[in-house]
Amino acid sequence: MAQPRFITRLRAIQWDLTHWARITLQTFGKALTRLWGRDVMLYVGGVSFFSMLAIFPALAILITLYSLLSDPVAAAQEGEALSVLIPAGAREIFRSELMRLANAPHAAMSTQSGFALFIGLYAAHRGFKAMLAGLSFIHDEENQRGFFGFNLMALLVLIATFAGLAVVSAVFFGLRVLGSAFELRPLRGVSWLYSEWTWASVGMTFGMSLIYRWAMSRRPVAWRASVLGGASAAVLCLFASWATAFYVTQVAHLGATYGSIATVVVFLIWLSWNVNAIFFGGALATEVEIAIDAAQRPPLISDLRGERAVVSPPGS
Repeated sequence: MAQPRFITRLRAIQWDLTHWARITLQTFGKALTRLWGRDVMLYVGGVSFFSMLAIFPALAILITLYSLLSDPVAAAQEGEALSVLIPAGAREIFRSELMRLANAPHAAMSTQSGFALFIGLYAAHRGFKAMLAGLSFIHDEENQRGFFGFNLMALLVLIATFAGLAVVSAVFFGLRVLGSAFELRPLRGVSWLYSEWTWASVGMTFGMSLIYRWAMSRRPVAWRASVLGGASAAVLCLFASWATAFYVTQVAHLGATYGSIATVVVFLIWLSWNVNAIFFGGALATEVEIAIDAAQRPPLISDLRGERAVVSPPGS
């Protein structure tokens, strides 16, 4: 009687923990080698610069939309809640910009948002182009997209990212509003459900998995590799926020060196570490996909006459 295919595959798995530990370390080492290529730092700098250029125009657009639909002070308060994801050294520049925009006259905000929309879209599009170019470089993509296809892909990723951020933010703040207004606490003991860190990690894992899957290469990357890369990028980005805060408060007191621009320097350090985390996720997804392809490839053995023979995998 033929055994089910999943049982056959389950028995074919190597269950030796030493084997899997060795494979894991090798995969991480190869991913770090990809990340530390001499040209990757150029893409990190490009993405960090255009990200910083796009963040504050995006805040102006956000406050203007809230001033049309609701109270702009409410937008500042919601942005204040999300600012806990930014290291303490750089959080002040974010908060001060939020309060300035929230207290600005409506007419001035409308005019400013017109310029902010142009600058923000240009910088965001350039930033996503630099990110996709870096991921393609890390992935060793040989069949590159053309000029039109590459710019269109960057635009689609930009639109999808903003849409995803809007959905995640709406759900997150919706839970908070319902919980505080109607005292709905179905999961009162599960405090992590209402945490900014939880929603940021889940949203980034989902978003980066899709980017690794569809935008890093012309050929879709395997789902297992994409999800592992997205999860590692999310974990490293959250770790980068904590590590940046620890670095600037406990190790290097940048205020003594950079003076009044120390907050800008901390903000750039935080951005660059997050971009490195995203690129590492792409490198890890690439190496995991290579490992999966190698594991699925039929092994070669020598037959009795010394010739090469292909052995079909079990269950084929």
